[in-house]
Amino acid sequence: MPRNAKTFIRKPPATSTSDAPRLPHNPRTRAFFAPCPRGLEALLAAEVTACGASDVKPAAAGVAFRGEMEVCWRVNLESRIASRVLMQMARVPYKTEREIYDATHAVDWPSQFGVARSIRVDVNAIKCPLKSLDFVTLRIKDAVCDRFRDALDQRPNVDTREPDVRIHGFLDAEQFILYLDTSGEPLYKRGWRTEVGEAPLKENLAAGMVMLTGWDRVEPLFDPMCGSGTLLIEAALMALAIPPGARRTFGFEKLNRHEPAKWAAVREAAMAKAQAPRPLEIYGSDLSAADVTRARTNLDSAGLTGCVMLQRADVLEVPAPAAAGVLIANPPYGVRIGEATELATFYPALGNAFKARYTGWRCYVFSADAELAKLIRLKPSKRTPLFNGPLECRLYEYRMIEGSLRRTKPGEAINSTAPADDNNCTS
Repeated sequence: MPRNAKTFIRKPPATSTSDAPRLPHNPRTRAFFAPCPRGLEALLAAEVTACGASDVKPAAAGVAFRGEMEVCWRVNLESRIASRVLMQMARVPYKTEREIYDATHAVDWPSQFGVARSIRVDVNAIKCPLKSLDFVTLRIKDAVCDRFRDALDQRPNVDTREPDVRIHGFLDAEQFILYLDTSGEPLYKRGWRTEVGEAPLKENLAAGMVMLTGWDRVEPLFDPMCGSGTLLIEAALMALAIPPGARRTFGFEKLNRHEPAKWAAVREAAMAKAQAPRPLEIYGSDLSAADVTRARTNLDSAGLTGCVMLQRADVLEVPAPAAAGVLIANPPYGVRIGEATELATFYPALGNAFKARYTGWRCYVFSADAELAKLIRLKPSKRTPLFNGPLECRLYEYRMIEGSLRRTKPGEAINSTAPADDNNCTS
């Protein structure tokens, strides 16, 4: 959101930006907003830029941008971070529900999708002065249906479970923004998950966590508490340059103005960059044999059979699979899985395991409990704030460097794996 700032007026230089030639307006571009997990906005901005978007503006929990429909298609297909891609249909100031109805009714909905398509309306708000968001949702739905009735003497049906078309409204204290969802099902639903463990990560959050480690897609990567395999699968898809949306369909395919031939060309261009599955230096383990089986089933479902090495092992005992690499783990925290007393014992043991077995590794721990993270008893070199839904979390980075390898730079947190010398004295 723009911030208020003092404005200083000065005489423009002889050659100012106002004298520069203006690019012609492209009537084919539209305004879009792609929501994402909070904390991953910068990664998403880079993705949509790579897809050809213009006017890219990160915001809280998402990124606004402009582009033609081909850009929208690419973001849907190729973004690992976005939750949806929403196409803006209206943006107006408002004070009453009637103004929201009028703005929605003014949109030519019959030109966007057929009356036979079922619809769903969702509304979110921040500091909205209106009393009932349920009533606002109803007024938006009524306006869409009334526009169809006025034009065709028919109205679309509402389906809150599996709609063909999703419409989103957003209200802040003054503005009402209306969107048509081009994604359909959320983009973190990649289409491969068949087995779900306890409290699985959403795929786009998992992808963001892997990206935040700085993993280069070649060095070894290890998830020693892999659960149903979400982090492993997202990493393997990255390593093979497989688009995350390669195995699913999208909402824009049900819109009236969809161009299947152009979409097929966009999809084929993205798939041409994908590499054939092969064994990768990606490793996973879990103490639960059932979770290892779930992870293997999901890898097979994602077309990644044989790409990731899996084993049943205890994170506190399993040796490092390579001399150096990236370890990323999502251990239990709070009361989600284990009792507090068990976790209070587990976290110090996890820190000891890092020191004993992972010299030369960058280790990352995802946790919503800062007190438990302190029990690891290692100094994190980074603490990256992330949100798992409404839950505020941190991705902690621990660089496991043997004490004799190099000196610590000023301000840099390095965790030495050299044994302590208890005979040292100070005077």
